[in-house]
Amino acid sequence: MRRWLVIILFVSLGAVGYSEAGRDNSFEDAARKHAAKMLEDGKRIFRFDTFGDEAFWSGALKLHQAIAGEANGGVGPGVSPATALAVGLKVDAEALPSDLIKAIRAGRVNLNDPAVTLALLDLNAVIGVAGQRGADGKLATVGIQCSLCHSTVDNSVAPGIGKRLDGWPNRDLNVGAIVALAPDLSVVADLLQTNQDTVRAVLNSWGPGKFDAELFLDGKAFRPDGKSAATLLPPAFGLAGVNLHTWTGWGSVTYWNAFVANLEMHGQGTFFDPRLNDPVKFPVAARAGSGDVRNSVDRITPKLAALHFYQLAIPAPPAPAGSYDAAAAQRGRAVFNGPGTCATCHVPPLFTEPGWNMHTAEEIHIDDFQASRSPDDRYRTSPLKGLWTHQKGGFYHDGRFPTLEAVVSHYVTTRGLTLNDQERRDLVEYLKSL
Repeated sequence: MRRWLVIILFVSLGAVGYSEAGRDNSFEDAARKHAAKMLEDGKRIFRFDTFGDEAFWSGALKLHQAIAGEANGGVGPGVSPATALAVGLKVDAEALPSDLIKAIRAGRVNLNDPAVTLALLDLNAVIGVAGQRGADGKLATVGIQCSLCHSTVDNSVAPGIGKRLDGWPNRDLNVGAIVALAPDLSVVADLLQTNQDTVRAVLNSWGPGKFDAELFLDGKAFRPDGKSAATLLPPAFGLAGVNLHTWTGWGSVTYWNAFVANLEMHGQGTFFDPRLNDPVKFPVAARAGSGDVRNSVDRITPKLAALHFYQLAIPAPPAPAGSYDAAAAQRGRAVFNGPGTCATCHVPPLFTEPGWNMHTAEEIHIDDFQASRSPDDRYRTSPLKGLWTHQKGGFYHDGRFPTLEAVVSHYVTTRGLTLNDQERRDLVEYLKSL
């Protein structure tokens, strides 16, 4: 009897173990399927979703008319591919038929014809811009997507035409010049309590690779020194594990997605941030009710989770071999972690602080203009991985330092570091290697 009881006990325990293993496998399978779906959905949202912002870009600003041009049922000269590429718009080669790619490479495509731009929109090939034709065949609407500012291409077909590089900041993109093409900027002028000519002058002051997300909040178009208040487009890769996002740490990655989709792209969703109700700090936002946005149909909130998931999955691209001196970079790593004191704030391997990664202007030895436009009056410790991808346009939030050498010199001077010339060069090579 005892022997049978032992056998029954072992069989029972085995069955329990099998059942537990089955449940574990089922859970892991479900998690893997969920992750795969979130990744695919997030990529589609990042690349192609407009969140219903056509109501703003076409319904209010009528930007589609300027893109089409008078010859194609719009107004003005229209936007040719050559013009589009000149203002930094990119073309996804993977959306182009092979014969069209061959024709482009052979110079047989008229890049000065706005009708070709419309054809590219039909192919969904203009990164970050979606166009739809009406029943009459004319361009009826355009909308913008996250990828407009936070993707570029590898130029494998021609300059500005190639495979997508998601998460890379498009430092060629002149957002202000593109928006300034809109025939009707009255809704923006009314919001800022000014006129359309002033709005266009402000937009054209931004320049390539820059955007002023706070303009619609505080109305400050220029710094006290007269320079544009716009800041550089940041990368959207390597964000996993990073706490606060944006140059001045407004919130998490998903906070900023909601902020931009609702308040900057002008999609149709829900957004809540009572900090924007401050009439002194954010007079424009307070007047517009930007701190509590509600739409009867929410085209944004259901997509935030997958969008966030995809962005966190995009790794910082490794520096190409030959783009830096490997031996010098190895020495520079010791400088970074040692006498350069860089790792105090840019903690490896995140290269930002775990936790509240924010500092006052005094701590990083610069002015507080941009920090003062944010709720916490501070600057974020920006992650450094993939730094080599966004050297165009300069460094820091506004590109004030044209080179990495200038950044290193700034800290050597303001922090009283005792780095010799060789150590400075080695440190720069290490930064380029991250």
